[in-house]
Amino acid sequence: MYRIKYLCSMNNENQELEMARNYALYTHRNIFLTGKAGTGKTTFLRRLQQETRKRMIVVAPTGVAAINAGGVTIHSFFQLAPGLYLPGGQMIAGRDQRSRFSFSKQKLNILRSLDLLVIDEISMVRADLLDAIDEVLRRYQKRDQPFGGVQLLLIGDLQQLAPVATDEEWPVLQQFYQTPYFFSSLALQQTSFVYIELRHVYRQQDEHFVGLLNAVRDGHLDQATLQELNARYRPGFVPSDEEEWITLTTHNHQAAQINARKLSALPSQPVVFEATIKGDFPEMSYPTDDHLTLKVGAQVMFCKNDPSTAKAYYNGRIGRIERIADGKVTVVCRRASSATTSPEDVRYDRIEVAPQIWQNTKYATDSSTGIIREEIVGSFTQIPLRTAWAITIHKSQGLTFDRAIINAGRAFSHGQVYVALSRCRTLEGLVLSTPISPSVITTDPDVIQFEDHARDLIPTPTTFLKDRRSFVEDILCDTFDFRGISMRLRFFLRLVSEFMPYFPDYVAEVQAAAQETDTRLMAVGVKFQTQIHELIQLANSYGANQPLRQRVHAAIAYYCKETANVLGDLMAKELPEVDNARGREQIEREFQFLKTDFDQKMNIFIACLSEFSLDAYWDAKARASMTEDTAPKKKAAPRRRGASRAAIGDAGSSASDGLQTAPTPKSSRSRTPKAAVDTSVVRNPSLYRAIIDWRRDVARERKMPPAYVMPIRTVIALTNAQPDTPEALLAVPGIGDKTAADHGPDLLEIVARHRR
Repeated sequence: MYRIKYLCSMNNENQELEMARNYALYTHRNIFLTGKAGTGKTTFLRRLQQETRKRMIVVAPTGVAAINAGGVTIHSFFQLAPGLYLPGGQMIAGRDQRSRFSFSKQKLNILRSLDLLVIDEISMVRADLLDAIDEVLRRYQKRDQPFGGVQLLLIGDLQQLAPVATDEEWPVLQQFYQTPYFFSSLALQQTSFVYIELRHVYRQQDEHFVGLLNAVRDGHLDQATLQELNARYRPGFVPSDEEEWITLTTHNHQAAQINARKLSALPSQPVVFEATIKGDFPEMSYPTDDHLTLKVGAQVMFCKNDPSTAKAYYNGRIGRIERIADGKVTVVCRRASSATTSPEDVRYDRIEVAPQIWQNTKYATDSSTGIIREEIVGSFTQIPLRTAWAITIHKSQGLTFDRAIINAGRAFSHGQVYVALSRCRTLEGLVLSTPISPSVITTDPDVIQFEDHARDLIPTPTTFLKDRRSFVEDILCDTFDFRGISMRLRFFLRLVSEFMPYFPDYVAEVQAAAQETDTRLMAVGVKFQTQIHELIQLANSYGANQPLRQRVHAAIAYYCKETANVLGDLMAKELPEVDNARGREQIEREFQFLKTDFDQKMNIFIACLSEFSLDAYWDAKARASMTEDTAPKKKAAPRRRGASRAAIGDAGSSASDGLQTAPTPKSSRSRTPKAAVDTSVVRNPSLYRAIIDWRRDVARERKMPPAYVMPIRTVIALTNAQPDTPEALLAVPGIGDKTAADHGPDLLEIVARHRR
């Protein structure tokens, strides 16, 4: 039913990739997907983005990593300012917290409906940053579950780039965390995750070289292996320009000096290409120079994959500029071959390259389907090249070279030497400009300890079947779980009771809906979930579990009808207005959250009336979230025809709200005796609606809050009194000489029209 490829029929070459795919698609377990350099982690992510029906986003710790992964940065998506994030939602003193949780309606929509969060390059994510993500997700999804119940897919290699914790930051962090690494996150330690390590290396084909790299990676470098590695040390090595060697350095200034010196030595004239930058594209994410200086004869590296069908170049391919003309650059590249291939056997590709576009994206919800899609917010257009006699080891991560000169004698962090060496396809294509000493090949004991423990979490075919069954069980239980709606409805009831004192009928309707939700929906759901827990054990798959399928079918039919009966009228009613700004904002936000939860339930029940399936479930859940607003605009909910309850009114502001017009001088106040008018309930809903609409039009015209035109209590008094003369109008509590003079004719006409 779920089109799962069972592990027994997996590709024998890479069962780990298939296991990771199945866990991401068909379970809710958190996943740490790791593997050596060149094992296909990025390719897996691309495939998953195309396959999954879950609502998924991809984030990464740096701008470059985010662009490469086709996602956004962690800080920008979750709106987290740079700094320390201490447990309990605290930030270090002096940090600005004003932007936290000030999410757009579109962002709130995604946060509340997210199913799968992918974090690429997880090795660079610090533990406190992961806990900050947990705080945000709990706020907008399930508060009692780590990461709000959202599934995590963490991708990266802990033996490569590590998180940064400065000398000032770590003394503060170590009060809460054992290490700076993501696996020390307090929230992650509360979860159960699986550990999947990709073992098949695609970048290097020489098993001997792969073994040498593994020894460097794991810090198990014996004297013989170190000697073999240092046999590649060639002091003073100066390759010919035709051989396309690149130098990898530990520091930016080293690479910049080499490139500047080489470029200036060329006799050709420099040509500067100016990038075209549109919209939002942060400078830190530029894939190459915005003012790119090139010369004929310069060694360059492509910094983008060829988007055409020719696939003539790829990110990291090195070549030499042959011609610059008409805004294009012709690059000659040596075809991949052994470093020992004789010159007469070398073949070259001649590639003409024009400016290419990089896009900066944010996540948005498709208004027609509810599916989370990438939305382009900025672009960077430039020739996809950079001078490449040298680059830093940091920038080389993810790239592959046929020939590289490694200058790693000043490596300053663990994994740096391994990253540099593993960029090379072959040992013969590697030259050391400085010898490698054992002191620069370091491993972090915290990482070793974690990986030793994590290997106990490697899933088996049996554990996958169990986790898949648990996944279906949880989805079914969640489908019939009304505890969340009940809690939100109770909170909504408290709000309307506080801010709507003039509309007891509406408050009573909300109270009745809350009571019926508890008895007719939540209580029944609790009992049915017990049956789900029992019946799910009868078979390994939902499709083969006939008793469970029959019970689910009957339950969906029941809930489709009962949910509409209990909550449908309330969800379709127009929200009363509230003059109190704080109360209005809270009520509108909570009502929209409540309505979204209701719509999601109804969409799922309707979509699965004939047969429950995961595909129908995911699609229905997406459709329920397709509205672009997560907080309603005023009067966004449609009014029900024929509704006559006084609840279609307002709730209100009083003098204590501080929203009344400033009193007029005593000498100008009306002396007309005020009539005794009941303002505890709206007795003429249609007239009330007409006066509210008039009040809004006047407020819009005068650019002031509606309450400044006429407070709610006065609107209700006017509605119930229905004055038909100027004298009767002045007798209405709250109507003074100025109001009567400015608006009397209009108000009397509205009342007269209502009487007619």
